[in-house]
Amino acid sequence: MTLLIMVISLLLLLALRVPVSFALLIPSLGYVITDPSVQLGTAVQQTVSGVDSFSILAVPMFILLGNLANVSGVTDKLYDAAVAAIGHLRGSLGYVNVATSFGFSWMSGAAIADAAAMGRVQVPAMVKRGYKQEFALGVTGASSLIAPMIPPSIPAVIYAVTAGVSVGALFMAGIVPALILVAALCATVWILMRKKNELRLPKATWATRGKTALGAVPALGSAVVILGGILSGIFTPTEASGIGVVYIAVLAVIYKALSWRKMYRTLLTTVETSGSVLLIVAAAALFGWVLAREQAPQVAANLILDITNQPIMFLILVNVLLLLVGCVLEPTAAILILVPVLLPVAETFGIDPVHFGIMVIFNLLIGLITPPVGLVLFVLSSVTKAPVPVVIKGILPFFAPMVLTLLFITFFPVITLGLPVLLGFL
Repeated sequence: MTLLIMVISLLLLLALRVPVSFALLIPSLGYVITDPSVQLGTAVQQTVSGVDSFSILAVPMFILLGNLANVSGVTDKLYDAAVAAIGHLRGSLGYVNVATSFGFSWMSGAAIADAAAMGRVQVPAMVKRGYKQEFALGVTGASSLIAPMIPPSIPAVIYAVTAGVSVGALFMAGIVPALILVAALCATVWILMRKKNELRLPKATWATRGKTALGAVPALGSAVVILGGILSGIFTPTEASGIGVVYIAVLAVIYKALSWRKMYRTLLTTVETSGSVLLIVAAAALFGWVLAREQAPQVAANLILDITNQPIMFLILVNVLLLLVGCVLEPTAAILILVPVLLPVAETFGIDPVHFGIMVIFNLLIGLITPPVGLVLFVLSSVTKAPVPVVIKGILPFFAPMVLTLLFITFFPVITLGLPVLLGFL
């Protein structure tokens, strides 16, 4: 009964548009106050423990890294290099959009940052070149989901801290699925643009290609710094976040793109976003402790085992649940609420927590482009001034490659586990 009251209270508060952190905190505090066996000091300790972690320190640093990359002119360097390389292909700016997002993803770690940066630069450029606005918005929104799949993925850090798994292993596990997503999006662009012969740009000279590629090399250096440092054991993923920030900041100074005013705004945005995320993490830590105290994982396990004892059917049920949850809850909150309950059940089925994590993360990312609470939809609408229904219409054709990628991740664990095993993280 207590569990039911907790869940209903959470859902009711979310339905009333109460901020997620408070929707988690209010039922938890109600439980603490009404249960005489729970000491207030214990509740405070559980709440603080949610953010008292060396790994969680990477979250604000990676947010700052993405924001600095967003204002430093890095996006323009990557865009120019991609246009010069493949601009002469039919429907080339669609491929450029995906390629630029993939390059920017090694610095942003968040779909929102990617959508804001790419939407501001690429959607107007594509419309100017004759592409339909819906297509430009759709490919921009879909490609923004690459960022949270690869280092420095913020959802990966949140999941790793929640599940108690290696951040480095989860970083490596997301790379191959991200490449599959890139291939699926490019295939979708080809299908949609295969008859658009007019959507070609003049072929760039080799001199132009070389010059723009050389200009993009420093921007891509952040991936080398972050991945190289982690793989070589020079520093941890958390330390890599700080090194990455310094690298991008130096790059922004070299590009003369970072004034004191921009720096202030960047730091202010980082503080606001980090505060919001970490408050959710702290509230979810207390909520999760209450669920664990009331044996929610055991209850969930019994309910699922009553339905099925097959791992494949369990994964299907979890995917359906996450797709529904992702429509109304942003990934960080969903991970913090559901993983402590679902992961123990997954482990009883012999499912690796790293494989399960990538599946959970990508599934919830689809919710970022799904109404009614898809944050990427509203970000694109804000930066391009396009109505939200137009953004949704543009996104629709790209759900097919998203679901296909999700199926690959779900049913072929080698896709996620192969690289971490090869590199010694598992």
